[in-house]
Formats: sequence, structure tokens, C-alpha cells
Amino acid sequence: MSSDPAEQFPRREDLDVRLVARLVAGQFPRWAGLPVARVVVDGWDNTTFRLGTDLSVRLPSAEAYKDQVQKEHRWLPELAPQLPLPIPVPLAMGAPAAGYPWNWSVYRWLEGETASAERIDDPTEFGATLGRFLTSLQQIDPTGGPPPGLHNFFRGAPLQTYDAETRTAIRALRDEIAADTATAVWEQALGTVWDRPPVWFHGDVSAGNLLVRDGRLSAVIDFGCSGVGDPACDLTIAWTLLSGEGREAFRSAVSLDTKTWQRGRGWALWKALITVGGHRDPNSVEGSAARRVIEEVLAEVSAPTSSRR
Repeated sequence: MSSDPAEQFPRREDLDVRLVARLVAGQFPRWAGLPVARVVVDGWDNTTFRLGTDLSVRLPSAEAYKDQVQKEHRWLPELAPQLPLPIPVPLAMGAPAAGYPWNWSVYRWLEGETASAERIDDPTEFGATLGRFLTSLQQIDPTGGPPPGLHNFFRGAPLQTYDAETRTAIRALRDEIAADTATAVWEQALGTVWDRPPVWFHGDVSAGNLLVRDGRLSAVIDFGCSGVGDPACDLTIAWTLLSGEGREAFRSAVSLDTKTWQRGRGWALWKALITVGGHRDPNSVEGSAARRVIEEVLAEVSAPTSSRR
């Protein structure tokens, strides 16, 4: 890698243990010499490494994510004491160096494995716990919090932001999905708005950002897409991970109105549609998971009224 950040932005493969060791040793001598290891399950916006046994290092993987660092350092220390589950709290902010062009973070390590149906002992309890966590987040004073924008890809903003993209995706997949039903779901979501004061939202409540220990939800991580606005985007987990009684427990605990639930369904549909469009191989893990989400969303709308809330 070039020693001048202006000359070359890092490729994802350049973000390795050697780079992290150099960054840490150069800026935080107290942690120099601690072993560095890439985490097994990594995210997309950031590349994460374990530092020793008690710390983690997160580096934005592209310029689009660089503004999330300062946002997390500003707000996570304020949010953490007011939430019922642990969240990451930054310990130090690193500066550009060693060819890496953006700020980066050192956090306290949070134990747990990423959530999956197989790791959850009681889906109903899990859904209720997550719903209560998000309710607590929404109740925190949002004054001065970051509104939707480029820093979080407009999570918390009106769904119209992605209207053209969603309709294009439906047209492209109309021979593979129930396109008319998908359009109806999307238009129903577009027809509602968050008409209350903005509240805090996480912005990326996905299985990879929920940690499980001993079968139970133990922590919520990665607040890079967080902000204040419409919390509907946080409901997508109802279709991407939860189902049946777990989904109902989540819906009851999060206690948001039907119109917000409809917008959450719209967010889930949008993300699944563009994911399928980007992974047309039917055997790809991402594409298969997204197709299942589309089926879940459309099945919920198509179910008899008596079986839905």
C-alpha cells in the first residue's frame, strides 16, 4: 500500500492484520504487541479485527462509510447507559496512517455469536427482547441526533428515496416473483408516513448485528446506520430472521402502529429485491436468503385477514 493516503485508497484485501498491527502500534502504544486476528463473520461497511482478548478494531471498508466513525464516537457513549443490552462503546479513535486514509476505532470486545435460527433457544423471548431494546432506543432524547442522509444511506427517511430503484427491481424480477403483489406492498408502504417527532433508530437491525450467548440475545452492534427519524427501517428483522410466534412477540414488544409496520415491510422488500438483483445465481447464499424474505413479505400480505393482526 502507498504511504500517502491521497495516492491510493485501500482495497478490501489490503485491510489485514499487518495493517491493523501497524496502526495500533503507531498510535496506541499501550496496545502494541497484542495479537490481531480477523473476525470470522465480518460486516460489509467495516472490517473488524479482534485485538487481544478484550478489544476490537473496526476500519471503514470504503469512503462511503467513513463518516460513521465520528458519529459512533459522538453518540454511542450517550446511548449505551440508557439501553437494556450492551452496545459497542468506542475507546479510542485512530487517525489516517500507514496508507489507510480514514479514521478508525478501537472498541471493547463484546462476546457472542451472530444470531441465527439455530442459535436462538426461544424465538418468542428473543423477539420480545429485541422489541423492548428498540423501544428503549426510540425513547432516548433525540435532540441533536443525526438526521437521515448519506452517512446512513437515508435510513429513517421516507421510502420514496428508493421508489425508482424498487420499481425497477420488481420489473426485472416479474417472471420470478409475484410482481403485482410486490407492487401493492410497496405502494401501501409508500402511502404512509411517520407523522410524529423523529426518534432514534439503529438502521441496520440484521442477524449479523445481533449477538447471541447461551441461546439469548446478548448485545446489539454496528450503529453505523443509526440516526433519528422514522424507526420503520428497524422492523426488517421481522422478515429476515424472525417468523411465527417470534415475529408476533417482536411486533407486540416494539409496539409501533400498523402503518409503521407496513413501511417496515416496504424496507424489507426493497432490500431483498435489490439483493436478488445483485445475486442472480439461485444458488448464492445472499440471493437465496433474499428470495426467502420476498416470499415471507408477500405471504404475510396474501394471508387471510383472520390470520393477521
